[in-house]
Amino acid sequence: MEGDLANIVKVITPAIVAFVAGIAITPILTHYLYKHKAWKKRPGKIALDGNVAEEFNKLHELVDTEKHTPRMGGIVIWGASLITIFGISILAHIFTSTGLPKLDFLSREQTWIPLMTLIIGALVGLINDFFDIRGTGKGISLTWRIAIITVLSAFIGWWFYDKLDITGIAIPFDGVLTIGWLIIPFFVLVSLALYASGVIDGIDGLSGGVFASVFASYAIIAFTQDQINLAAFAATIVGAILAFLWFNIPPARFYMTETGTMALTLTIAVLAFMTDTLGNGIGIGVLPIVAGLLVVTVASNILQVASKKFRGKKIFRIAPIHHHFEAIGWPGYKVVMRYWVLSLILAFSGVILATIAH
Repeated sequence: MEGDLANIVKVITPAIVAFVAGIAITPILTHYLYKHKAWKKRPGKIALDGNVAEEFNKLHELVDTEKHTPRMGGIVIWGASLITIFGISILAHIFTSTGLPKLDFLSREQTWIPLMTLIIGALVGLINDFFDIRGTGKGISLTWRIAIITVLSAFIGWWFYDKLDITGIAIPFDGVLTIGWLIIPFFVLVSLALYASGVIDGIDGLSGGVFASVFASYAIIAFTQDQINLAAFAATIVGAILAFLWFNIPPARFYMTETGTMALTLTIAVLAFMTDTLGNGIGIGVLPIVAGLLVVTVASNILQVASKKFRGKKIFRIAPIHHHFEAIGWPGYKVVMRYWVLSLILAFSGVILATIAH
């Protein structure tokens, strides 16, 4: 009982610290972003086929604030997370005679891989956002971003396979499917699919609520697997996301953009794999449930492109689907609230399945 309480404190404490840190750094960040006019130089949206998304741009013409709302809000998330992770670790090594060492969750076994993924994704996304607001205003090309993600995820997949001896995927209620070295390209595909879901950052407050639910789910799943350090890491990100969300609800003070979405989506892929066979669980198996709204977002884009190419007409008024709901008359806040409700339902369902089906 005493050990369980200590573990709960170890997980909850960094989440609270990250939330406070995010709230504290936001005024400083927003002052800088507004001072330097860090908003998109080319407002509007380009469709997946490369053409101007005319219907989307018309829909948002009167309410869109892209010209005056800064990008790079994702800095709050990874910035608060890094402050918390390294802050607790440094203080734990300084004040060794206190209880702080028990709160240190920075470990090679459980947190180095997701931490490095978070940092690299954040930096690549930050560079893209910088080019979005400076110079040509186009950011890093999609081809280059996909290439970077492929190389990074291939390396992580190799690490899982070669260093951690992960060669299989847990199937709910049915043991483990061994795929050997194919775990590497499989991880690449999962990472790319999750990255594609980053377009859910399209309505004020939408992405923050969904991402918070996903990370909270994996924090609980890791905790039930006794991967306490990994659970604390995921909980830290939840706290940081909630700090971001505090300022991102309508009207948003800033947008998450690539520096946030790339960091978070790639880290989700790592968490899913680390809570699978490595943790004697089904982290990958519950991913389509826990991240169900991210899956729907990607699927709606794929269906839209395929329908336009092979049928010559669209399925949705606008893709991804959350913009379709706006196009048929739902106010943005209604879309966001309903997505939050669904994300919580999916999160609970995924956690429950993870506890009974491994």
